[in-house]
Amino acid sequence: MTEKRIVITEFGTYAYPDPCKNIFSRFFSYFKGVEVTDNALVNVYPVGEDYYACTETNFITRINPDTLETIKQVDLCKYVSVNGATAHPHIENDGTVYNIGNCFGKNFALAYNIIRIPPLQADKEDPMNKSEVVVQFPCSDRFKPSYVHSFGLTPNYIVFVETPVKINLLKFLSSWSLWGANYMDCFESNETMGVWLHVAEKKKGRLLNLKYRTSAFNLFHHINTYEDNGFLIVDLCTWKGFEFVYNYLYLANLRANWDEVKRQAEKAPQPEARRYVLPLNIDKADTGKNLVTLPYTTATATLRSDETIWLEPEVIFSGPRHGTETAQLPQIPAAPVLPAHPAPLILCIYSFILPAAFEFPQINYRKYGGKPYTYTYGLGLNHFVPDRLCKLNVKTKETWVWQEPDAYPSEPIFVSHPDALEEDDGVVLSIVISPGAGPKPAYLLILNAKDMSEVARAEVEVNIPVTFHGLFKRA
Repeated sequence: MTEKRIVITEFGTYAYPDPCKNIFSRFFSYFKGVEVTDNALVNVYPVGEDYYACTETNFITRINPDTLETIKQVDLCKYVSVNGATAHPHIENDGTVYNIGNCFGKNFALAYNIIRIPPLQADKEDPMNKSEVVVQFPCSDRFKPSYVHSFGLTPNYIVFVETPVKINLLKFLSSWSLWGANYMDCFESNETMGVWLHVAEKKKGRLLNLKYRTSAFNLFHHINTYEDNGFLIVDLCTWKGFEFVYNYLYLANLRANWDEVKRQAEKAPQPEARRYVLPLNIDKADTGKNLVTLPYTTATATLRSDETIWLEPEVIFSGPRHGTETAQLPQIPAAPVLPAHPAPLILCIYSFILPAAFEFPQINYRKYGGKPYTYTYGLGLNHFVPDRLCKLNVKTKETWVWQEPDAYPSEPIFVSHPDALEEDDGVVLSIVISPGAGPKPAYLLILNAKDMSEVARAEVEVNIPVTFHGLFKRA
């Protein structure tokens, strides 16, 4: 605000140059290093007794969880070898944190490191000081790492899905400071790569020499990953094809009239929630055969003569194609006042209102993360607009949906009942913005996690921005 211009380059916005500097001064400032954003708006997670806000850079911000005040900025590069880290770490029940970030591996080639931050020990030393690299995954392209947003973790394995959305490192290093480019300008797609899936043993830190391959898709969020009788079940929210979905999310596109937004959305990669099954025990004698023997899935894994294992998914959710929906945002009546057990009525009202995309998935993570599970909750996207909350049974593919007119919810957060006996015994929390609903533009929505009926809402008289991710912390 002081400079009256954007001074730090962000994900999709580049910093306007100082009009007092010419190209030569900008050139020399380049060699002083790139000034990286201190933005930490994507997620919050615990490390030991501390809480950190983060984005996808190497900088995370320690905050006071009671007041939300900033305490200090922490550079992960000072503790472990990564150039950045995802905003989706895995937190085990004992407090151990696992995350992934790209790094320089052998012979200056790009690679991906899985890092581990241990739980708080009796000596009360900051767990950051004990961070370590558990295993290193190779990169399919020496100088072009894939964009990584999340990964899979089970009690015994780590799963990394390498997509064809690549970061051109040379362009990143040169263009960022010299030519006024932003992070998005440095992305490109590898049209022929498809998707590579890598697996490592978590406890031994050993990379499995198994070459899993499948057709191209974009990936942001893993739903869950678990083990079953010699197989890894990997459930993902995918976007078909190799083109980067973020290309369609520029503000100028979203500000277009609804027909134009719809027209562009029809060109975008189409979303599906998919299940991939990765066999861990491979016999060369089974070349040409489907190796998946689990009775409850149609996913396949075929061993090829070149020793790659070609994966075909089971689709667990696929909304209607964008072009089949109406050109207006749906106008669904507000949910009526319901009795204590309204599941049949809610299902009758809402089960036919399916979103085009099931994204921002959440599960009963504390009890079912890395284990067989039944339910996942997500944000329903209609032409990229988040306008409903969804519950999906991944076994039966049954769905429940909450939706109101002029209401735009955030990622659902599942909170288990303290004495829960069932997986979905609890509530779902979401921040909802409602710009067309009068003087109260936002509220915290509380839903019954079993049938997605409303339990309560807490309204506020202030504007709240659309949020990405978060967590529930007991007071």
